[in-house]
Amino acid sequence: MKNLVGIEREKAEKLVVELNVLLADYEIFYQNLRGFHWNIKGKEFFELHGKFEELYNDAFVKIDEIAERILTLEGEPLHTYTDYLKATEIKEAKSVTDGEKCVEIVVKNFSTLIVKERLILSLAADAEDEGTLSLMSDYISETEKTLWMLNSYLK
Repeated sequence: MKNLVGIEREKAEKLVVELNVLLADYEIFYQNLRGFHWNIKGKEFFELHGKFEELYNDAFVKIDEIAERILTLEGEPLHTYTDYLKATEIKEAKSVTDGEKCVEIVVKNFSTLIVKERLILSLAADAEDEGTLSLMSDYISETEKTLWMLNSYLK
């Protein structure tokens, strides 16, 4: 049996589970970025303060897109921090003010996100879910480039 957008329900349900994990990851990642933006100190303040704002604005957009994709697949997006913290692999970063440490955490978080995005890409291909495929493909391309740039910053 297929759902409204023509995807087998069982496959759509698997996608919803993994998209909810990605949603939880992005929510915690977003909040970490906000904390870094607010609390960064030191010589890299101006450079990183702006970069963290750019990254959290991008994460904010992705959070909405992921939640709407879950709804499109006839699922329910997680929407409480209690649920996010149960589902995420990304750890909360509290009271981090050192720029290099913040960037290291961002790189680690992006590395976690890209693994999930690739998993969802594979599941979407199996389900013939072009909408999710397209979304994940775009995310992966952006994440790869951002990871390269942030890793170059650390060297």
